[in-house]
Amino acid sequence: MPPKPTKTDVLIIGASAAGLMCAIEAGKRGREVIIIDHANKPGKKILMSGGGRCNFTNTEISANNFISHNPHFCKSALSRYTQWDFIAMVNEYQIPHHERDLGKLFCDDSAKDILDMLLAECEKVNVTIQLDCDVKNIEKMESNAFSITTSLGIFRTTSLVIASGGLSIPKMCASPLGYKVAGQFGHHIWPTTAGLVPFTLQPHDKELLAGLSGISVESIVSNMRIQFKENILFTHRGLSGPAILQISSYWLPGEAIHINLLPELDLVDFLKTRQATQPNIKLKTLLAEILPKRLVPALLGQETADKPLQELSYVRFEEIAQQLQYWQIKPNGTEGYRTAEVTLGGVDCNELSSKTMESSKVAGLYFIGEVVDVTGWLGGYNFQWAWSSGWCAGQVV
Repeated sequence: MPPKPTKTDVLIIGASAAGLMCAIEAGKRGREVIIIDHANKPGKKILMSGGGRCNFTNTEISANNFISHNPHFCKSALSRYTQWDFIAMVNEYQIPHHERDLGKLFCDDSAKDILDMLLAECEKVNVTIQLDCDVKNIEKMESNAFSITTSLGIFRTTSLVIASGGLSIPKMCASPLGYKVAGQFGHHIWPTTAGLVPFTLQPHDKELLAGLSGISVESIVSNMRIQFKENILFTHRGLSGPAILQISSYWLPGEAIHINLLPELDLVDFLKTRQATQPNIKLKTLLAEILPKRLVPALLGQETADKPLQELSYVRFEEIAQQLQYWQIKPNGTEGYRTAEVTLGGVDCNELSSKTMESSKVAGLYFIGEVVDVTGWLGGYNFQWAWSSGWCAGQVV
């Protein structure tokens, strides 16, 4: 005789940031909550985020920091559970943290502090977490309950929450399960792509820039639609760093990006002034004052880099400024989901309630976090979306 199904008020698939937050809030309402996850540990992405220090939110949060086919969808959740609400919980647990550039908040010590806080909150409200649990099948029964067949048995629930994340970083147990469930129940899914991801280069550019690996430069990186001012990082595979990761979420294959390596300077004026006072100084020596030494010959050519300023015309100064301040490069592609921090696209927001995250097609089915077509910028925005969307679903499941 098959074992009896485990009944619970709420079943959450995914011990993710969003899943844990939803469980905490539902548990506070006295709901019986079980989280299942196919990974061997909860909150794996939390632990590895922010270089192990978890960039858990940002002091400046608005809908403009998110990408979605429905740009208004995220506003309700973000306004109902704000960054200040999450910061209050962090402070309550006396987790030491600090603010970096552009409002990013990080733990002083370890991302484990954030995960431990969430797990402690889950424990307070008797949330059960079952790991190493693979979902085999989901069906909606005539009683309106969901039956979820897993490697650990069958679960029955009237509130099923999908918090299984996206496709980014497969080694962290990323899974397409959420999209499959959405598709099974008739949801439209916007095509998914890797976001916040380094660029790979065309062979000739890779060869040209091979010697620059490890160099970081504050730059403005732009395309026709948006620009970001942060560091770029040259790697042995291509281009990375915060500004590159940001623009990657807005990049279309085949499109060029523009990089201004000296965003704070009128370079032509600078060159003219120094030509008048130091005519014999070599271009590479002068530019080494304001740019990494290896960069100038790589981008301008050794011959130009070696010239003294007196041998360069004003027209040539204009050309040099163009090369360094409007450097155009066409990426070959991205490194893909392997190193992407987020997944763009996902479950169509127009088929979810912005207030509760419930499906408009299937009563009792909820989608939260990265599986939804809401993708934040780099800087703690994706965690805030996880906290906010999880909180909203937790008020009603």
